[in-house]
Parts: sequence; structure tokens; C-alpha cells
Amino acid sequence: MRLIVARCSAIYSGRLDTVLPEALRLLMIKSDGSVLIHADQGGYKPLNWMTPETVIEETDDDPVKIVVRKFAGKTEDRLEITLHEVLSDVEHQMEAPDADTGLNKDGVEAHLQELLAETPQWCGEGLRLVRREWPTDIGPVDLMCRDADDAWVAVEIKRVAGIDAVEQLSRYLERIRSDPAYGSCRGVLAAQQIKPQARVLAQQREIECVTVDLAVLRGEREPELTLFN
Repeated sequence: MRLIVARCSAIYSGRLDTVLPEALRLLMIKSDGSVLIHADQGGYKPLNWMTPETVIEETDDDPVKIVVRKFAGKTEDRLEITLHEVLSDVEHQMEAPDADTGLNKDGVEAHLQELLAETPQWCGEGLRLVRREWPTDIGPVDLMCRDADDAWVAVEIKRVAGIDAVEQLSRYLERIRSDPAYGSCRGVLAAQQIKPQARVLAQQREIECVTVDLAVLRGEREPELTLFN
């Protein structure tokens, strides 16, 4: 992994155009082709990023430019980073993320995924599981199902779902729908708790929200009954 602390600016072009003005930031360039630009605020989320597979080129210009390119369907995503002043530029050999060193999915989320894979109807009436960890080029969606009408449904599972969860599922859906065979795939966000802001954004994105109860899924108690007049 290469870590660069530099005063830099960046221009992204692709599905949308963005500009990062010159400022002091951290650049992470990973061996798998991932490139992330971080500020000193904002938590774990980078200001801009590119996921594998990418082509990375570094120019000999003054100032130096790092150009990251990636093909997304028929278009090209391009991230051009200009290094105006480099304070630190180091590389570290990282261990492979194997079974011993890799980060496992949160235990509650993993258990939820396992239980909902066995009973996907909790995520929507008539759903049946096709595959767990359905692959996309930016990561796997938790469950891929089909409904009673044989339509595709992508389900993302969280313990607590915030805006980031909606954004994540939106990105998965964009990748899945890029294949015409799954063009009408709809999304379901399933979680023990869904934050109000996430529900609002999900509604705007036409993503269904489903609250699940781990104790009910485990069979530890009966689901609450709703009475209708």
C-alpha cells in the first residue's frame, strides 16, 4: 500500500463531474488498484475514490499528476490528482486478507444474513433466495432473490441502517441494472433498526425498507400480531 500525504487537488469525471480544490489530504493507493482520497474529517468515508479494476498512471510533470482510469460499461471514469506539495510518500507491504487476518462481517449482520437467507419471505412476501453474496464489481450484495412474479430483488442487510446503507445498496443496484437481464431489479434494505433519514432517502431511491427482529428470526419469540378493524 502506498500512502501519500500531500497538498493536492482532484478532478473526477464520469457518471458525474466533481472537483476537489487544493488542500492537504491523505492518498491511499492499494495493490488491488483502489485509490482513495481522505481528509482529516468525515470519518471513514473518503472524499473521492476509485474501485478496482483501474489503470493508474503517474506523470513526470511539475506538479506531478496521478491519473486513475476505469471503464464502467461504455463510459470511462477518470480521476486526475495533482500533487502540488508532497509531505510524505511511503509504501508498506501489507499481509493478504486471508481467513486469519481478514475482517469478518459483524457477527449480528452475518447471523441476520444467514437467517434471512433461510427465510427470505421476511424481506418481502413471496421472495425466494437465488444466491447469497451476489457479486458485483464493487462488492457483493447480501442476498439476490426473486419475487412471486419472478422479478429480481437485491437485499442488503444491516444491523443498523443509516444513509450510508442506502447509498451502498444504490451503488449495487446501479451495477446490477447495467446488465439488461437485471434491468428491473429492485432493492430492499433489511435491518433491525433503520434511521429516519435513511428511510426518507430510500423512499426517494424507490428502495423498500424492512425492519427485522433477530429474536423472531431465531424462533425465540412469536412475531407481534397486528389487528385490523
